[in-house]
Amino acid sequence: MKSKLIAEFIGTFALVFAGCGALMVAERFPGTLSPEIVPLVFGLIVAVMIYAVGHISGAHFNPAVTLGFTVAKHFPPSNLFPYWGAQFGGGIVACLLLNSLLPPGETYGATLPTIGTLKAMEWEMVLTFFLMFVIMAVATDSRAVGTMAGSAIGGTVMVCAFFGGPVTGASMNPARSLGPNMFQGETLSLWIYFVGPLAGAVLAAWIYEKIRCDLASASRPGSSRKNPVGCC
Repeated sequence: MKSKLIAEFIGTFALVFAGCGALMVAERFPGTLSPEIVPLVFGLIVAVMIYAVGHISGAHFNPAVTLGFTVAKHFPPSNLFPYWGAQFGGGIVACLLLNSLLPPGETYGATLPTIGTLKAMEWEMVLTFFLMFVIMAVATDSRAVGTMAGSAIGGTVMVCAFFGGPVTGASMNPARSLGPNMFQGETLSLWIYFVGPLAGAVLAAWIYEKIRCDLASASRPGSSRKNPVGCC
């Protein structure tokens, strides 16, 4: 268990350090990084760290993903809060290090909505739904190509960040938002980045399991809608 928590800490640390670091560098050193680069950084660091530690901890790096796996019974409930602790800890430590390594500035990579709070929460829920649905497919379904998990998940993060970033910051991850928003003093809207991603991940996990169970039932001899067989 200790090695898994260390892996989750390092993975979430890398996500926040690289992704939020890119935002901070762009603000503190104008002309060095364009805004279009930031989604690429987030997507690539997620993909790289999945390949690096996925075999150790499952490479969640996200409390919403861990909750989704738990609800779908792919993760032991007793490990939920330890994983959350490692993930939130990694994100906060990354912010501390960025703050000490970079000159003072106005942004710490906080996620801020540019629309109403309820709409922003719905955006985060939908974005996280897409992300968790892909994760469920490549990480839990034997019919999917598991070796492509890093590319598929990182690509999903990248795509969501490209079109969702200007609207809500495209967090999809409470651990990505907590540290930066605290350091930037933007805590009033922080609930958006907890409620939206957690709800979206749970919904995606439940729907994917439902689809998989229906397919498993239909593929077995003698199965019927009225008398479905138990699922995977």
